[in-house]
Formats: sequence, structure tokens, C-alpha cells
Amino acid sequence: MNDGGDGAGRAARPKRADARRNEKTLLDAAAAVFVTAGVEAPVRDIAAKAGVGTATIYRHFPTRADLIIAVYRHQIEACAEAGPALLESTASPHDALARWMDRFVDFLVTKHGLAAVLRSDDAGFDALHAYFLDRLLPVCARLLDAAAAAGEIRPGIEAYELMRGAGNLCIGAEGDPRYDARRLVGLLVAGLRPPERTD
Repeated sequence: MNDGGDGAGRAARPKRADARRNEKTLLDAAAAVFVTAGVEAPVRDIAAKAGVGTATIYRHFPTRADLIIAVYRHQIEACAEAGPALLESTASPHDALARWMDRFVDFLVTKHGLAAVLRSDDAGFDALHAYFLDRLLPVCARLLDAAAAAGEIRPGIEAYELMRGAGNLCIGAEGDPRYDARRLVGLLVAGLRPPERTD
């Protein structure tokens, strides 16, 4: 099985900077098309969005599975990298956690059609869920630990339960314009605050 087109499993020389930029452009274009048209969108639509020919897409990603896996690995990486960056740049760890959870929700509600594809027989998808957890659980845990250490949230909250809870709040969100998963997850994160003392 191809490794998903992202080069992570190759022992060959590193990609040149321009090749990495080109691949990122393709992945960003594919992600945007997936949001509006789902993962079965025509390759020509992705090529048009990226400003390239369809042959370029197939050269980078020989199969649709390769492309889908690469897109979601790319989005997982972006979400993972955002956590430490937000801790560095926001006013408080709780703010960093809230903003990261916004990104996490965006990722969850825009992965049109991925759940169905993940149930396919393609071996490449088997590893994608594990990769998702391996990359994002430690990031969420670090944000939770920082917020708890600052006294901004209750201690003892597990990253897995928060991510799972947010995921459950996102189910079906893309099909109902009256349902705002981001708002609901925001309320969940606000509810992590320690209770106010009354004495």
C-alpha cells in the first residue's frame, strides 16, 4: 500500500522546499473541496482549485485513498502544531485550550465522508485513526495540564474524554444549519472552569 502520498514512510531524500509547498497547495485545495463536495469530489475540481492539471494530482497521489489519507494527515498535523503555538501566543492556557478546541471542531465537522471511507477495506485507513489519536491526544493533554496548572480549569480532566465529548457534539453538525457544534463545544470548554467558591 502506498504510504498515503505524504512521504512519511519513505527513506528517500527529503523533498525540496518547492515540492513540499506544491504538495501543501494540493492538500489544502483537496481539503477545501472535500468540505463542500465530500471525499468523492471529482479530481478535476481539486485540480482546478489548486491551479494544476489532473495529471499533477495523480502524480502525487495515484489513488483517491492516497489523497484522502494525505489530506487528513496534513490536517491532523496542522491541528497538532497549533496547540504549542497557541500556548505561546495566547493570553492564558484556558484561552489556548478554547481556541485549539475550535480548530479541533473545524477539523471534525469538515471531514465530509471520511467516516464512511474509514469503514472501507483499504489498509491505509486502518492506521489513520491511530495516527489521529497519537498526534492529537498529547497536544490536548498538554493544553489541559497547562490550564489546570494555572488554576483555570478543574484538575483531572482526561484528553481522551474531552476530545470524545467534543466529537460526540459534532455528530451530524454539517447537515443541520440550526446546530452550531462550535458553540456547544465552547460551552463544554467553559464548563471546565473550577466552581466558584461561595464561602
